[in-house]
Amino acid sequence: MRAVLCNRYGPASDLRVGEAPLPELGPDQVRIANHAAGVNFADTLMIAGKYQEKPPFPFSPGLEGAGVVEAIGSDVPSPESGGISIGQRVLCLTDSGAFADSVIAKAEDVHPIPDSMDFITAAGFPITYGTAHGALTWQARLRSGETLLVHGAAGGVGLAAVEVGKALGARVIATAGGPEKLEVARQHGADDLIDYRSEDIRARVKELTGGRGADVVFDPVGGDVFDASLRCTAWSGRIVIIGFAGGRVPQIPANILLVKNIAALGFYWGSYREHAPALVRQEFAELLHWYESGRLSPLVSHHYDLSEAATAMELLTSRRSTGKVVLTTGRS
Repeated sequence: MRAVLCNRYGPASDLRVGEAPLPELGPDQVRIANHAAGVNFADTLMIAGKYQEKPPFPFSPGLEGAGVVEAIGSDVPSPESGGISIGQRVLCLTDSGAFADSVIAKAEDVHPIPDSMDFITAAGFPITYGTAHGALTWQARLRSGETLLVHGAAGGVGLAAVEVGKALGARVIATAGGPEKLEVARQHGADDLIDYRSEDIRARVKELTGGRGADVVFDPVGGDVFDASLRCTAWSGRIVIIGFAGGRVPQIPANILLVKNIAALGFYWGSYREHAPALVRQEFAELLHWYESGRLSPLVSHHYDLSEAATAMELLTSRRSTGKVVLTTGRS
């Protein structure tokens, strides 16, 4: 099969597309004829040797994919017991390996998709929407009528947070760099917009909320953006830390948390696959229902063939994309 191969740690330009053996199927696993794979910031960390998971060389990156089930392990429950069936259209999560024609995933990480969802959309759906939904419901406990501040609101996970926040009944304030990205956030439901390149985040949030601040902050950026968030979070507000796309990991002054009764909450969605898989299944059932009902409109701004994986990953790290970037395998 064709696969994107990482033979040594380095930049995306070192990746090569080559032939790899068909992955072996374990008893609790499913093999999927892969049509598309989502590209994530974590993939760039993995090929650089900076991610928590370090597969043996050579390995194929890729944490999410979508396609058609072509083989099922001996211990996978039957369709009559709520399991997966051969020929079913699915999305999947995996620790690596989705940048390939075929991908192996644990059965519990495989989720059927509705007929209305195409494979490109499905491939970019699980990590961003899973993260946004989990962060806002499980950690932040966002309530209808509250004000949600979303940073990086035109990126994959940020744009998902805008849509999930609106689905939960929040007022959403979106920050992004430049009018084009802010327009993307507006089209996906943001109520108010802040251009962090030309506007002061703290001052604008205070202005938009009558001095009160945001009840919940969704922050995949870190750095100066996090520092500004601390000073425009409402009393008893919650800041959910998703990542550090801005480069600097902020040091949190505990006195501000104390005085304002703020909770700073870390959130790594991937760990729920290990610690609470049943909760993740419930989450996807809800998210896919929201998709079918039109409450979510995932955006894939760019898609490339597997052979262009380096271009796709560099587009992501340069922050020139909006929504998701997806690779395709060329299957019809």
